[in-house]
Amino acid sequence: MILKFNYKYSLFIAVVCFSILSFSQSNRKEKSIIKAVDSHTENAIELIKETVNMNSGTMNFEGVKDVGKLYQKELDKLGFKTELTNGDAYGRAGHLIASRKGKKGPKFLMIGHLDTVFELDSPFQEYTMLNDSIMKGPGVADMKGGDVIIILAMQALHEAGLLDDMSIEIVMTGDEEKSGSPIELSKAGLIDAAKRADIALGFENGDNNPKTIVVSRRGSTDWQLKVTGNPAHSSQIFTEQIGAGAIYETSRILNEFYVQLAKEKDLTFNPGFIIGGTTLQPDDDGTGGHAFGKSNVVSQETIVRGDLRAVSLNQLIKAKETMAKIVSESYPKTNAELTFSAGAYPPLTKTDGNVKLLGYYNTVSEDLGFGSVNAVNPRNAGAADISFTSEYVDMAIDGLGLTGGGDDHTINETGNLNTVATQAKITAVLMYRLVNSKL
Repeated sequence: MILKFNYKYSLFIAVVCFSILSFSQSNRKEKSIIKAVDSHTENAIELIKETVNMNSGTMNFEGVKDVGKLYQKELDKLGFKTELTNGDAYGRAGHLIASRKGKKGPKFLMIGHLDTVFELDSPFQEYTMLNDSIMKGPGVADMKGGDVIIILAMQALHEAGLLDDMSIEIVMTGDEEKSGSPIELSKAGLIDAAKRADIALGFENGDNNPKTIVVSRRGSTDWQLKVTGNPAHSSQIFTEQIGAGAIYETSRILNEFYVQLAKEKDLTFNPGFIIGGTTLQPDDDGTGGHAFGKSNVVSQETIVRGDLRAVSLNQLIKAKETMAKIVSESYPKTNAELTFSAGAYPPLTKTDGNVKLLGYYNTVSEDLGFGSVNAVNPRNAGAADISFTSEYVDMAIDGLGLTGGGDDHTINETGNLNTVATQAKITAVLMYRLVNSKL
């Protein structure tokens, strides 16, 4: 019998065999990642417990540094080049920065923070277990659990022999909850890292739902409105000489803010504080004050303070322009000045890259049997450090940290320890696939 060589058929068989071999190798490596996460999870939970019991309120500089030293020690073991930076220039403890340089795939930036809102005078200082998986403790979800998930994912990739291929920079800031000033110095290390990165992964707890991921966050900036008018006997209000007075002008401005901007999706502009009258004595910290006035005197001045939250840089710019135009159209014999604070948190703008990265994350979650993951409503995601990467990276998502709790920033803050391994597994496999073009 004569056998004829069929080139196309042989090529097809070769391609199929190579694909099967490649899939098999990839599958083995991912199984190694999963196994490594499981082997380190118990120690990771102990690290969460240890650091939750260490007070690291933003203004407790020594406590922030101590937490940073513990995480630094773990990252040193994995071959990261680590540094605890000095925050004297912006009045804070400083940051933990760790990096590794590989030769394959995109450059990653992983973001956490060391500080919490619970200072040394808080009654909330130690964790308690509400059941076998729910931990109640200061900063367990926001965000020491997320910091440890970063470390756990790195341990798994290292044990699976995959970490050397990767270029990773980890920035755990020491002032996320109360930013240092000037903020340009406070966030310089984070922004510099973003400029070097292709992909940013944030390990905040999102909206405390493991089935959601943040692709956009609203930025936050404060604003102040000062209005002046002509003081006079109330019988002279609305005359050509006296005009409308400061309080009427203030009410006009605030009402127009509402009329022109309230229907803008995901935009909020809250006036949280107002005083007005003949003379004012505002407190230096901007949270209170005193006003003197009489019912028969036209008001001379008012002060309003509020915040503005926008979901994109473009939305923020347009809102500021609209507010400024409203302020400029004054009632007779009044004058108004609107100022926006320096040191604002920018929005994390929703981009095609962010949505695409969420799709990759969702695929990994489903492949590992953890179910689908959807985008968080940006109204449920406040400002966070990842927003400072928005102008620089191709892709960014947040909310990869410890989830399933609630009541962040209160003495009822909790986190579900069952999500530690889950989040670490998805993160590590996602990074492996992105580096090796498996998505």
